[in-house]
Amino acid sequence: MTSAVGEDFQDAILPDQEWSGRVFERCVFTDADLTGLKTRNCVFTDCDFTGADLNTSSHVASAFRSCKFERTVFGKSSFDGCSLLGSSFVDCRLRSLTVRETDLTLVAMGRCDLREVDLHGVRFREANLTECDLRGCDLSEADFSGARMLGARLNNADLRDARLDADALVQANLRGARVDTALALSFAAAHGLHLD
Repeated sequence: MTSAVGEDFQDAILPDQEWSGRVFERCVFTDADLTGLKTRNCVFTDCDFTGADLNTSSHVASAFRSCKFERTVFGKSSFDGCSLLGSSFVDCRLRSLTVRETDLTLVAMGRCDLREVDLHGVRFREANLTECDLRGCDLSEADFSGARMLGARLNNADLRDARLDADALVQANLRGARVDTALALSFAAAHGLHLD
């Protein structure tokens, strides 16, 4: 099977699978056991992973477009060179997630707990990160252009060379964050300070 449209994998038990070049559209993976799943160059569009177990899964150059992850388990999972464009995450376990060179443009991650996750260079353009917990994260070189960050916690995060809009600099909590000079000047300007 290289493609599936509208297939129902609910409650499927598929541990330690290796999928390469497969395409899934509008498929349901609710409560499926996908522990140890390895994907490479796969595309998932409008798929539902509610309650799925993706513990220790690894994904390389795969796309998860407009997918739903609710109460999904991602313990020790990794995304490398992936796209999660427009996907939503609700009540997911994400703290031991590894994310490298991944595009999280337009994702909905409001109230997600990502404390101390390495998100170096990740793209969060236009993402909903309202009340997201990013304390202690490596967010250096991350792109938050247009992201909604009301109440987001970036305390003690590494934000060097990160791109944040003025709104994000005002709405997020950056106490103790590590910043470079350019971001410090942007922060001051966003808070109405006049620099001479």
